Amino acid sequence: MNRSAAAPPVADPVFAERYRAMSARDARFDGQFITGVHTTGIYCRPSCPATTPRPGNVSFYLTAAAAHEAGLRACKRCLPDAVPGSPAWNMRDDLAARAMRLISDGIVERQGVPGLAARLGYTPRHVTRVLVAELGAGPLALARAHRAQTARLLLLNTELPITDVAFAAGFGSVRQFNDTVVAVYERTPSEVRATRRGPPAHEDQSVDHAETKISLQLPARAPFDGTGVLRFLATRALPGVEVATDSSYARTVRLPHGTAVLEVTLAGTDAAPSVACSIRLSHLADLAPLVSRVRRLFDLDADALAIDAQLAADPTLTASVAQTPGLRVPGSMDAEETVFRALIGQQVSVAGARTALTRLADALGERMPSPSGEPGLLFPTAARIAEEGRAVLRGPGARIDTILHVAQLLASGELSLSFGQSRADLEASLVALRGIGPWTAGYVAMRVLGSPDILLTSDLALRQGAGRLGLPVEPRALATRGAGWAPWRSYAGMHLWQAAGAKPVSSVSVSSKQTG
Repeated sequence: MNRSAAAPPVADPVFAERYRAMSARDARFDGQFITGVHTTGIYCRPSCPATTPRPGNVSFYLTAAAAHEAGLRACKRCLPDAVPGSPAWNMRDDLAARAMRLISDGIVERQGVPGLAARLGYTPRHVTRVLVAELGAGPLALARAHRAQTARLLLLNTELPITDVAFAAGFGSVRQFNDTVVAVYERTPSEVRATRRGPPAHEDQSVDHAETKISLQLPARAPFDGTGVLRFLATRALPGVEVATDSSYARTVRLPHGTAVLEVTLAGTDAAPSVACSIRLSHLADLAPLVSRVRRLFDLDADALAIDAQLAADPTLTASVAQTPGLRVPGSMDAEETVFRALIGQQVSVAGARTALTRLADALGERMPSPSGEPGLLFPTAARIAEEGRAVLRGPGARIDTILHVAQLLASGELSLSFGQSRADLEASLVALRGIGPWTAGYVAMRVLGSPDILLTSDLALRQGAGRLGLPVEPRALATRGAGWAPWRSYAGMHLWQAAGAKPVSSVSVSSKQTG
C-alpha cells in the first residue's frame, strides 16, 4: 500500500484511485487512507485544502502509524486525526483487522504485544510481521499512534492537567507522552491545547466517588442516522443499567480498570455529524477503550455512502434507503452482556426479553453511587449469573440450563469473547454449545464484531419486514434474494427490521421510522 516518493505511480491502480480522490479533495475518503507528502514531511487527510502535490512526492498509508514510521508529522491545517476512523476494521476479518480492533480497545497498553498476540492466537513475531506488511507499522507503533490521537482529543476537549492527559491516553510516562506529541504534531502538549478554537464543554474536575468527569465530541461518517441507533437502544434499554430516549442514551459500563457512566447525545450537522459524550470515569486509563466502544456502539465509522448506494440499487430497498440514509448497525459495549441479551432474547419478543433482563439485572447487578437521574446499576457478571442465576431466570428449563452453562464457561475462561475474534471463530464457539443456534451466534457476531454481512433470515421481525417490502419471507428464499446485498447484508437487515415496525415504506414519514 505504501509508495516510494520516487516511484512512478501510473502503474498502480490503487495509487491512481487514491490520487484522484485526493486531487478532488473528496471528504468521503477521510479516515480511509492518509496522504503522505515527502517534500513537506507531513501527512494529510484526502480532503486537505492545501495545494495538490505531484504524484512522485506522494505516498498513501492505511494508518497514521505508518506515516509516523515514514518520518511524517500530522498536518496542522487539516488535522488528519480529527476524522472518523476507517470502516475497514469491521469490513475485514483478517488478522490485521482483528488486531486493529484490539489495539483500539487498549490491549497493548494493558497486556503488551504478547497479550495482543495471545488474543489473536499467533506469536508476537508473526503478528508484528503481518501488521508491518499489511499496514506499514507494527503493533507498538500502531498503539503509539492511537495514544497520540487520544491525547490530542483530550488536550482539545478537556481541562485535564497535562499529566493526567498522559496517563489517560495510555502513556507510561510524561516524558514518553511529550516526545510522542512533539514527534506526531510538531507541537508540545501545551501548544496543542492552545490551538483549540473555543473553551471545552463544562466538566467537573472534583472527584466525587473517586471519579473524573469528561466531555468529548466524536465525529461520525456522514450520512448518519443517529436517531435510529438511539431508538434501537431505547427499545431494549434496561432500567437502572440504561436510560434511553429519542435524543440521548446513558448507561453504566464495566471497563478494564474500573467502571464508567456515559451519556451520549447527537451533535454536529448533517454534513459533519458527531456524538457528544459526557463521561464519568473511575479510572482515567479506561478512557481510550471507552471511546473505542462508543464508536462501535454507534457504528460511527461505517462507510454509509457506499452502503446506501449498493442497497438503494435494489428497487425493494430504494425507498427505505431514501427515507433513512446512513442507517447504522448498533454495536456492543460489552461482549459478555451482549451474549446474555441474545440468549434471553431467543424466541421471545423484544419487550419480553427486556422484562426478563430487567429482572436479572435488578437481582444480580452491582449497584454503584450515582446522582439522581443517572443509571447506577451494572449488568451482572458471568460469574454472578452462574452462581445465582437459576433463582432469578424464568422460562423453559433447557434455555435456563444453556444460559447458566454459558455463564460458567465465561466465568472460568473456557469460553472467551472479544473484539479480536474472527466471525467464523466466534460463531463456531457459540453454536458448538447446546441450545445455541445460528440466529444467536449471528446476532452476537453482528453486534460485537460489527460484522457488516450477516442476514438473520430466521428472525421473525426481520421476515415480517421483508414481507412488507414485497420480499420473500421463507428463510432460504430470503437468503437467496438477499445475496445481492453483500457485503452489506447486516445493514439490509436493519432496513427490514425498520420496515417491520412501520407502515409500508412508500407511505411512511421520516419521523415515524422505528427499528425492530
